[in-house]
Amino acid sequence: MTSAPPTPAPAGEAGRRQAAMPFIMITVLIDMVSIGLIVPVLPALVGSFTSSQTEQAWWYGAVTFAFSLANFFSSPILGALSDRFGRRPVLLVGFCALSLSFFVTAIATALWMLIVVRLFSGAMQSNASVANAYVADITAPEDRAKRFGLLGAMFGLGFILGPVMGGLLGAMDLRLPFFAAGSMALLNLLYGWFVLPESLPPDRRRPFSWRSALNPIAALTELGRLGGVGILVAVVACTALSQFVLYTSWVLYTTFKFGWGPQENGWSLFAIGCMSAVVQGLLLGRLLKRFSPQRLAIAGLVSSTLAYVAWGAATEGWMIYAVILCNVLGFTVAASIQSIISGAADATTQGRTMGAVSSLQSLMAVVAPVLTAPLLGIVSHLPRGDWRIGAPFFFCALVQVAALVLAWLHFSAARRARIAAAPRTT
Repeated sequence: MTSAPPTPAPAGEAGRRQAAMPFIMITVLIDMVSIGLIVPVLPALVGSFTSSQTEQAWWYGAVTFAFSLANFFSSPILGALSDRFGRRPVLLVGFCALSLSFFVTAIATALWMLIVVRLFSGAMQSNASVANAYVADITAPEDRAKRFGLLGAMFGLGFILGPVMGGLLGAMDLRLPFFAAGSMALLNLLYGWFVLPESLPPDRRRPFSWRSALNPIAALTELGRLGGVGILVAVVACTALSQFVLYTSWVLYTTFKFGWGPQENGWSLFAIGCMSAVVQGLLLGRLLKRFSPQRLAIAGLVSSTLAYVAWGAATEGWMIYAVILCNVLGFTVAASIQSIISGAADATTQGRTMGAVSSLQSLMAVVAPVLTAPLLGIVSHLPRGDWRIGAPFFFCALVQVAALVLAWLHFSAARRARIAAAPRTT
């Protein structure tokens, strides 16, 4: 299935859609600030209910698993609902769920409460995939890579502001960042209710089917059948698995290896957010003028593979920052691949397509803590600075190599097919 060229919109409608881009960027920024607030402190909060680093690793894996499992099953449903009723109401439900989950986490008194609230939060929000579908609604196919990059920059900016704020607040009180995050999510709900416009007009909506929406595997199968996508689905899976193992292990890894606390971890995530915002917000558009999304994806996969190895082998904290600074192209992979997949879907299925991508990523997020917890548990007894504590990152590098090989094979086959189909001149 290929995307049809967008029909020219009336001048007034075109102006409204152009104005909608800043609105969704602000929405994503507030959303990511609220999520980023809890990243440096959630492992420590889990640790407050455990008696050893090994227990902390296993239970943090369980808390992360709960959110990812619920989100895996709910993302296609929420994506399909956004295709039927519009993006705005689904986003509003997500903001409401986030706010409630943060406030309940802040007053949690037992591990089972953390797990239950993460299940609820995962089931009720799929903000990232719906935001991607929103951008696809208001953007011509040839401009989507750049705009996905702008959206990625907002994710990065959210991770500039959120983790630093969370680290500083967490240094005062572990629960304070969760109250702040709940307040930010509540602010986003109010902003979305009063300001954010709808992006999907009624004539481009499609009926909702519970049978297909309740089957995430069917959504993934449909994603794989999109023309021009093919084994890119496996590439998305591999890169998502690497990223979620990284996210799941980052704070505990730096704690075990360097003795970092919420404040140090907040600053390290601040550095990642800065690089993401600079690359995707400023450099990506310029890079796309010189290189295709396919070439950027390959270069980014090479860069991120080397970065995973370097992070795992780091023996001093400053080395973490040096690798973040050098991994410029690694921040271009997600936007490049998303633009290719989005371009293969038609205008009426963007929500379901992005929901399927989010569901695939959520499936990898389900798998990631199952792998991360034993990897960290095995090395949790080792002394600080030991290179073996980097086991989760070395695993990420191997998975990223698999993604690189698959992407290379896919793009090479697509190039040969285009050459074979091109008319020959005599």
